[in-house]
Amino acid sequence: MTGKILIVDDVATNRIVLKVKLAAARYQTLQAGSGAEALRVIANETPDLILLEARLPDANGYEICRKLRTLPATADVPIILTATDASPAARLAALRAGANDMLSKPVDEQDLFARLRGLLRARAEDLDLGIRESAFHELGLAEAAADYAPPATVALVAGSRETALSWKNALTRYLPGDVLTVLLRDEALAEAAGARCPDAFLIAADLAHPGEGLRLMSDLRARAQSRHAAICIAVAGNGTDTAAAAYDLGADDLIVGEHPTPALAEEAALRLRRQIERKRRSDRQRRSLTNGLRLAMTDPLTGLHNRRYAMPQLLRMAENARDAGHPIAVMVLDLDRFKSINDTWGHGTGDTVLVEVARRLRRCLSPSDLLARIGGEEFLIGMPNVDLRDARRAAEHICGVIGNSPIAIPEIGRSLSVTVSIGLALGTNGSAPVDLLINQADHALLGSKAEGRNQVKVFCRSAA
Repeated sequence: MTGKILIVDDVATNRIVLKVKLAAARYQTLQAGSGAEALRVIANETPDLILLEARLPDANGYEICRKLRTLPATADVPIILTATDASPAARLAALRAGANDMLSKPVDEQDLFARLRGLLRARAEDLDLGIRESAFHELGLAEAAADYAPPATVALVAGSRETALSWKNALTRYLPGDVLTVLLRDEALAEAAGARCPDAFLIAADLAHPGEGLRLMSDLRARAQSRHAAICIAVAGNGTDTAAAAYDLGADDLIVGEHPTPALAEEAALRLRRQIERKRRSDRQRRSLTNGLRLAMTDPLTGLHNRRYAMPQLLRMAENARDAGHPIAVMVLDLDRFKSINDTWGHGTGDTVLVEVARRLRRCLSPSDLLARIGGEEFLIGMPNVDLRDARRAAEHICGVIGNSPIAIPEIGRSLSVTVSIGLALGTNGSAPVDLLINQADHALLGSKAEGRNQVKVFCRSAA
């Protein structure tokens, strides 16, 4: 099944007809014949979408919609109100009540299924991002919601600049504070490629040619900067086929009417505002996900990669070396007598030392090298396509960079001399497993420590 839909209608025949049509499209259905029954069903099983009759014998569908928006389980569940007369005034009332849309009865099947697909797709995306954001929130990595929402930028794209200007004049009253820009097709593509892509686009389905607005939307969805912009398509009142195509090509919402009457302008503003808020919520969730992943793989003190990131990266580096027939060098580094620094000067001083050592290590390595902090004062380096002579030379250079210049510690008003011991292992043609290379480098590191520290020791099988 592709979604669970609750049908709320007091006429049993209507429910049965809808159930048959939805089941044929592989949707699971729940049914309720009244407002009270609908609330009981929802209390036991949360649907993915609700088809709600606007006039029920025991309740007003608009009031039920408002109530559902206050319940945590249904606050974000898509709701489509159905009515015998879905007039512009009725659609406005439905949107104000929190519904996602309103359809006239008898419902056009093509129109219904296109809207179902669009709303269920958006809900699935929101749920997926929400689950990930919740996980990062529990880990303390999620981004907090902003107290202030900056003005949104809305691009208005029509077949002529005059039509777009009429939309701008009509929408200004209902979107105060937001920035409305009038664009033609090519200007919209150029704006989307810029540094500040509009938050939302209102695009006429037919621009200079029939369906050109839908092709523009496809172009915007294919571009990284505008992929997540909110897009509403304005279609002619009789454009059922166009409406269905718009949803399937990625429209977030639909406005039925090409010329902005006052009622249509208010409806368009409500739809745009809802989609802009959804976009901002999704943007925040994506940022939380990206930042959470970065933080989960980054050492918070030094900013270097951590062990969780380093191990699979080193494995990939070794696999690439094996495929190319190149060697790979692995180094394990340990700061000498680091415990005495912490014991004598405090952990704050120890942290300052680690940060500076990490900075110096970065400067010694190329972008293709792997650098990670894998323990308290222990670091890991992977160097692809390097022979033993060059790897040893790089390791000795690191020893000099760390040991030859004392590290300034402003907190104690002095500088401390710090040295590092390095164990080096080389995998010829990438043949050695990664864990074996690390063990060999660890073994060499023990030899470096045993022989006086502040030096490089290369793993030798005969000495193992």
